[in-house]
Amino acid sequence: MYGIIALFDEETEQQIIEVWNDLKDQNISSYASEVKDRKPHITIASYKNLNVEQYIKEMDRYLQEKVSLTISFETIGSFINSGALFYSPLVTKELMDFHMDYHEHFKKNQEEDSLYNPGRWIPHCTIANRLTKEKLLEAMHHCSYNQTSISGFIKEIALIDTSTVGYAPMLYSKKLKII
Repeated sequence: MYGIIALFDEETEQQIIEVWNDLKDQNISSYASEVKDRKPHITIASYKNLNVEQYIKEMDRYLQEKVSLTISFETIGSFINSGALFYSPLVTKELMDFHMDYHEHFKKNQEEDSLYNPGRWIPHCTIANRLTKEKLLEAMHHCSYNQTSISGFIKEIALIDTSTVGYAPMLYSKKLKII
């Protein structure tokens, strides 16, 4: 399985890592340390199968002229019965256009049942996962009272391999143009 993820500028990334570390220090969630080298991100697409070499070439061409996007996390949320807690960014036209354009360009690779497809996608950055209902409520309460909104930029798009439990190596990444 593979993921296409949007990565943030260093300051935004560090602020989210601080939230991860705070939740771990509070013995609420160790989500951040469950995968080696996990980086804060928003998943754009997922694939069960991919010709990686060919896909990287196409991604490189596609991303050549793409520009960084502003991002502002203003909402804390959870998917029903998921045990996940996430920051949800403001859903701007530029974010939705980027997502739609990406999927239109790579539609031949689209997985029918992916939750990241247009019309199903809920952009989010996971801050805790696999929580019991009690821990989810504790995490929600803690973040609601101890965190502030986070704003920054999506500066890079990456392809990761998620097929190995506990490890999601980055196979490719491309920095977006700064405007």
